[in-house]
Amino acid sequence: MTPQNIAETASVAYRSALEVIESVEPRIAAATRAELTDQRASLKLIASENYASPAVLLTMSSFLSDKYAEGTIGHRFYAGCQNVDTVESLAAEHARELFGTPYAYVQPHSGIDANLVAFWSILATRVEAPALAEAGVKGVNDLSEDDWEKLRARFGQQRMLGMSLDAGGHLTHGFRPNISGKMFHQRSYGTDPETGLLDYDRVAAAAREFTPLILVAGYSAYPRRVDFAKMREIADEVDATLMVDMAHFAGLVAGKVFTGDEDPVPHAHVVTTTTHKSLRGPRGGLVLATSEYAEAVDKGCPMVLGGPLSHVMAAKAVALAEARRPEFQTYATQIAANAQSLAEGFLKRDAVLVTGGTDNHLVLLDVSAFGLTGRQAESALLDAGVVTNRNSIPQDPNGAWYTSGIRLGTPALTTRGFGHDEFDRVAELIVDVLSQTTADTATSGASSKVKCTTAEGVNDRVRAASAELLDKFPLYPGLEL
Repeated sequence: MTPQNIAETASVAYRSALEVIESVEPRIAAATRAELTDQRASLKLIASENYASPAVLLTMSSFLSDKYAEGTIGHRFYAGCQNVDTVESLAAEHARELFGTPYAYVQPHSGIDANLVAFWSILATRVEAPALAEAGVKGVNDLSEDDWEKLRARFGQQRMLGMSLDAGGHLTHGFRPNISGKMFHQRSYGTDPETGLLDYDRVAAAAREFTPLILVAGYSAYPRRVDFAKMREIADEVDATLMVDMAHFAGLVAGKVFTGDEDPVPHAHVVTTTTHKSLRGPRGGLVLATSEYAEAVDKGCPMVLGGPLSHVMAAKAVALAEARRPEFQTYATQIAANAQSLAEGFLKRDAVLVTGGTDNHLVLLDVSAFGLTGRQAESALLDAGVVTNRNSIPQDPNGAWYTSGIRLGTPALTTRGFGHDEFDRVAELIVDVLSQTTADTATSGASSKVKCTTAEGVNDRVRAASAELLDKFPLYPGLEL
């Protein structure tokens, strides 16, 4: 089918679906239409968001939603799962071929779920299996009560070393309020206080001192590439399992922008990812693993997951098939090039970037140079039609809620067709808003980190300029609801 035929067919499908929804709950249909309108009219720069294809979106609206399929391929706790087996097999096949891995598990409902599966699979392989062998039994149900108490104690004493939240790590890398920070005796590694860059010698020193069971690499707000070969060397030295969370940059791995030592798959024992973000699929997760961990990962349901979402696994299969096409590599390359253009646009306008730039898909803008908190900058930009998210910067004085930075990613607008000139203009518009926004100094306490005022006329001017850019690159062109 031609792009025009696809758009026309998708329009009919979406209109028909919304008419059916409207007959039951018109407010949901209205909110759905409004969301498309809002996304079409906004400069979406949230690094964790993208625009899935009509094929991916339509796949999620299917009869597969109605099927329970706890277990895994060929080994379900429910009858009649032959079609789910086909769907899960295809999704796993595409994931293995795309990332060059011997094993892929496509059931996780989200990135956090994928990380939970990974954590417990590592515990099962590294802690539970040796304990069972020591006790001379096949499963935990065969352990004596005394042995079971010993095993539980061993589970609770395991250590994790992950990237700190303010350095660019994720909540699930050991942040105390998250379950990962409660499951494990946890420590964090940061970045060089002067450059904001990873210092592998410091990571190695922290690993030697702490001797973690799991060394977590990967990030959600670190604007540079990582040498995963070095991270594996560090893990091997202290007998740690290297787990890489590539949720943010999976599209750059799939698109062969990150290769060699920058591709985590050949170096990590376990790799987790989401299937949206730069991979441009449905909301969901994946786990990739070496054969050593595959058996434990395969028990993700019922170990920590509920029944797999068969319709979402089907959408994952479609998205992964799309990512195996040559045009996806072109797209991934453009994501990184556009991030460079965005960074250069900021730097030439004297904005301050964490690490001084980027070589992946995101930039981290230090908005304290504008006299603002991240929350104030996020709010001011949203009022001007620019959608971002506030984010901590290293040693952030404003903490994880108010922050001193905003994170900006290029995957979504790259999907729309933006290139170098457009991202330079985006940087100009953002600086225009922030340089003419002032914090409300009349407030005190928490309110002083929230309230701000943008000069009159700026928002209208930026919205008009944004509309001019967006009109050149329509979202889902030809699709009318």
